[in-house]
This record gives sequence, C-alpha cells and structure tokens, in this order.
Amino acid sequence: MRPRPAVTGPLSRSPEPLDSARRRARVAGLITAALLALMWGQELTDQLVFGGRLDAYGIVPRHLGTLSHVFTAPFLHGDFTHLIGNSLPLAVLAFLNALRGAVRFVLATLIVAVVGGALVWLLGRGGNHLGASELVFGYFGLLLASAWHERRTGPVIAAVVALLLYGGALWGVLPRDPRISWESHLFGFAAGLLAARWLSATGRLPPRRPATAGRFRS
Repeated sequence: MRPRPAVTGPLSRSPEPLDSARRRARVAGLITAALLALMWGQELTDQLVFGGRLDAYGIVPRHLGTLSHVFTAPFLHGDFTHLIGNSLPLAVLAFLNALRGAVRFVLATLIVAVVGGALVWLLGRGGNHLGASELVFGYFGLLLASAWHERRTGPVIAAVVALLLYGGALWGVLPRDPRISWESHLFGFAAGLLAARWLSATGRLPPRRPATAGRFRS
C-alpha cells in the first residue's frame, strides 16, 4: 500500500497564528482583569476601611507634596458611582491595548500616568484631581496614534473599534462641566499620543513630500 502524499496548500497551514492570537487575547484579558481588580480592590478598601481618606492621594496642582501622586491618582475614585462610570471604557480600551503585549501596555500606562499626571499637576485647576479617566483617555489616544504611526491592519482595526464605541467621549477634553477634571482627560489623551510615538514599531512618520477648587473627577 502506497503512503499517502503529504498535503500541501491552504490545508497544510500551521495553526500557530490562531494559537498566537488566542494567547494574546488570553493575556490581554488577564491584564485587564488585574487592572479592574486593582481599581475595585482599592475603592473597597478605601470606603470600608479608610472612610474615603485615600482620596487624599489625588493630584493637587502645584502642591509639591502631591507631585508623586501622579502614580496613585488614576487608581482612585471619589465613590463607587465614579468607579462604575469608568470601569467599562477602561476595560475595553485597556484590553485593545493589552493585545499588543504586556510590556508595551505597562510602559504605555506609566507614560500616561507620569506625563499626563505631571501636566495636570502643572497646569490644572486648584482642587483634587483623581480618577481612571486619565488612563481611559490615554489608552484612547494610544490606539488612535498607534494606527496613524504604524499603518498596519491590527492597530487600524483597534482604532476604528475605539472610535465607534467611544468617539463621542472626545468632547470630554473640553471644559464643559466644572465638576469634571477635563484636564485629566486632555492631558491623558495627549500623553497617550506621546506614548504611541515612543512605542510604535515604525518610530517615526513617513516623510512628507515637498509642498507645492473642589474635587474634580475624571
């Protein structure tokens, strides 16, 4: 009996790309779940144990003692209503960014927190600025700018999904509600654009042809 010939062509393709995509999605899901668990665990501890006193670790512009709070402010919320409002967009946008890899995601988060928080500290209104919207807008800006810099299918699809779901949220960078830290939205978004510039695979844009007082939630 003759051995059957090896199958070639489309049927012989390795399942590795599909397995790799599943691994990335699984890792991204775990990262997103960990981020949300951190947010909710912190708020539960703050409300049940500290009576809301951890909110003192928000950013108070131009108060030197709160400059280091750029690392804590994005993880604090005034109450559970504030946290619930941020949780879904944070989960979606964090997941889309985490699909690119854990290291890139952590670096992007640090850039958004440090650069965005520093700008809030330097230029924001007086008051206590805290909330995950700085990260939400940072992740949003990161997705949009990554698509622009890299011009590849994956980043472009992720940016389109983000625009379809949360494009209207961009109005949040404007000073419309005095109770909202629009500064955190604006500077978080700007920091996300900067993070994409630093972290994108291409590194730089293609050359152009010669021309013819209170607490502010975020």
